[in-house]
Amino acid sequence: MTRLRLLAITSVSVVAGVTGVAAVVGVAQQPTPQAPMPPLLQSYKAVTAERLKRPEDGNWLMNRRTYDGWGFSPLAQLTPANAAQLRPVWSFATGVPQGHEAPPLVNEGVMFVTTPQNQVLAIDARTGAPLWRHRSPAPPDVITLHPTSRGVALGGDKVYLARTEAVLAALDARTGREVWSTVVEDNRKGYYMSLAPLVADGKVMVGVSGGELGVRGFIAAFDLDTGKSLWKTYTVPAPGEPGSETWPKGEQWKTGGGSVWVTANYDQDANIAYWGVGNAAPWMGDQRPGDNLFTSSTIAVDVRTGAIKGHFQYTPNDSWDWDEVSPPILVDFRRGSRTVRGLIDVARNGYLWFLERTPEGPITYVDATNHVKQNVFRGIDPKSGRPDVDPLRKPGTGKLAEFCPSHWGGKNWPPVAFSPQTRLIYVPANENICASIIGREVAYQPGAAYVGATTTTLPNPNADHFGEVQAWHVDTGKRMWTHNYATSPNWGPMLATAGGLVFTGGTNDRKFRAFDATGGKLLWEFPTSSGIIGQPTTFMLDGRQYVAVQSGWGIDARGMQARLNTTFPGKYPEVPEGGSVWVFGLK
Repeated sequence: MTRLRLLAITSVSVVAGVTGVAAVVGVAQQPTPQAPMPPLLQSYKAVTAERLKRPEDGNWLMNRRTYDGWGFSPLAQLTPANAAQLRPVWSFATGVPQGHEAPPLVNEGVMFVTTPQNQVLAIDARTGAPLWRHRSPAPPDVITLHPTSRGVALGGDKVYLARTEAVLAALDARTGREVWSTVVEDNRKGYYMSLAPLVADGKVMVGVSGGELGVRGFIAAFDLDTGKSLWKTYTVPAPGEPGSETWPKGEQWKTGGGSVWVTANYDQDANIAYWGVGNAAPWMGDQRPGDNLFTSSTIAVDVRTGAIKGHFQYTPNDSWDWDEVSPPILVDFRRGSRTVRGLIDVARNGYLWFLERTPEGPITYVDATNHVKQNVFRGIDPKSGRPDVDPLRKPGTGKLAEFCPSHWGGKNWPPVAFSPQTRLIYVPANENICASIIGREVAYQPGAAYVGATTTTLPNPNADHFGEVQAWHVDTGKRMWTHNYATSPNWGPMLATAGGLVFTGGTNDRKFRAFDATGGKLLWEFPTSSGIIGQPTTFMLDGRQYVAVQSGWGIDARGMQARLNTTFPGKYPEVPEGGSVWVFGLK
């Protein structure tokens, strides 16, 4: 998750008639209440813990719909036979530029979306009519490398927002007014947030970003009703804590990185959340000896106490910016005659990892295979899962190394989807894009870049494509089909449905697409107003199934596009920006 230039984001007013009200932190612009309150909001249905555990088929109540992270809907009205009949039902301009990465959540006809600049919108999912708009602009000198939001969380009658400046807020779901807010950490030290909060076990949890600024990453839990802090767990251990021996050099652990970019997946039975942890800081491993736990890892966190119960590290002493941003999905898979209580992670380092989770927390290795070209690992230890690194492919201070995949990874943050019907996982991947890195000494300064590296993107000049949609069978570990994008990388989160479809965007042609989930045939595509890096969702109202997604190019997708255009001038021009929500249904 890399951008080395700090961005000062100035929030822009996009709707007139908004009243400014002082909030706990900064100034939150509260929505003017509509009079009378629309009936849809008057009858708003509380999102109980039971509903989050077993959501109704027609609703989408959290970022991946279910705690296991599948990104799968049991709705089956849309099928390969009728997908070509999909048409826009309504669209809504958010009034904000930059990358729109959040999923549209839907609760009994009320849609919630977030955008950059700390904006939350409540929309009538039937008509596209706005119900309320909440804006809480960050300070004009806010420190953030990724000015986006990956969504909100719903719980009870509240909407939970992780604000850019590392502030957690609870909003009234009926009015959009702030109920409480609490500072998670000091933004002036480089802490910021971009993920959707996780509501589970009576808590709301968030993680912090800022690894490229030398923060010490952590996850924190808060009371749903008051915002009171309940626990805080660092992703880089202090001396004497488990894993601290992997930071043997001085006090580097204090600025060791370990960002948490993406919402955890959650095992309800074990009460364990699986969080992905980012790269260490600074980037060059020769400047910070050791494996540097728990960076570039998955950690199993006891949601009751915050204790780390287990971990698996994908890239020890990471020097390629292969931070493991995505949490693994919880899928039980077969290996021979055995059913494995599984975790599956499609990693940035180019490998597809099959792991086993346990009720007590420890994570064990099962097997792995590369899902894109990978020339850094000479092999994987069959027992521990530890990679054998080719020293010629490892960059260092003053040492240039070329490697595949690039520092953006074989798959970055956009989530995979899993269909229990096909037993396939669907992966947004990038192939034929390598990179080089050379390191330099860098001194830590609070709030300033703490990377110490220069990167060059090296796309294969003879490649016939870069972006891919891949489908892998979880019980065989084999790739079943691939769709290539000849003229675009792929930054598209995935959605799978019981109707046998897979939806995704992610390309520079601005198109939203539907594929046959079994064979990979492209069935439908539609060009939106901008590129789609948002997470698609689906819902049902009045007996009709809809698909929703945010369009709005930016962030790392924009950065990769610019790098490709440097190599191939004119072939990869900038993609139009500007956010909007799109809802599709059958004509």
